Amino acid sequence: MPTSAALDVVAKHLNLKFFEVPTGWKFFGNLMDAGLCSVCGEESFGTGSDHIREKDGIWAVLAWLSILAYKNKENLNGDKLVTVEDIVRKHWETYGRHYYTRYDYENVDAGAAKELMAHLVKLQSSIPDVNKLVKEIHSDVSNVASADEFEYKDPVDGSISKHQGIRYLFEDGSRLVFRLSGTGSEGATIRLYIEQYEKDPSKTGRDSQEALAPLVEVALKLSKMQEFTGRSAPTVIT
Repeated sequence: MPTSAALDVVAKHLNLKFFEVPTGWKFFGNLMDAGLCSVCGEESFGTGSDHIREKDGIWAVLAWLSILAYKNKENLNGDKLVTVEDIVRKHWETYGRHYYTRYDYENVDAGAAKELMAHLVKLQSSIPDVNKLVKEIHSDVSNVASADEFEYKDPVDGSISKHQGIRYLFEDGSRLVFRLSGTGSEGATIRLYIEQYEKDPSKTGRDSQEALAPLVEVALKLSKMQEFTGRSAPTVIT
């Protein structure tokens, strides 16, 4: 679920069936065992296929090589081969670009982390109030269309996985996702996923952090990240 929604846009455009599952490879395994899914991936760049029930780096390299071979099949004797960058920029031109970053706040006080998540859930009770806050923080950011706490019903065994992340979904296709992990005695980790969708071809070549800056500001102020955690910056940015 926290993975970029770029895949969703392509799948919908090509009318392909796709599944949005919680974090954890076991959910892919169920789908693959049932013959419902053959390619999968996660936001930390692990990808694989149904030949194995785990991420496969060699498969990922071969997948890209096969894409490059296909794109260059009529051009092997040409002066300039199609590059990975060429393919990515063509993708942005066709489907738009999903600017994406992840902020990790590690070893946060577990009680404070739970309070932050409860605050985000409470905010979801009134989307108009959320949008008022968003516009006060940054007027250029799109309105929130919906917000929820993600849960997943496995289409294979019917099991339900609740509390899998708090989502704010914006009208322009952008997203904020907050996930909590490791709430033991050593502290918790808050993961914040920030995704800005841009359809305007003239704006798909911007620096990622510049393009994401308004939504980052909204995420940090809406969640009261510094107020709850005492942190002025994340431990890790990816």
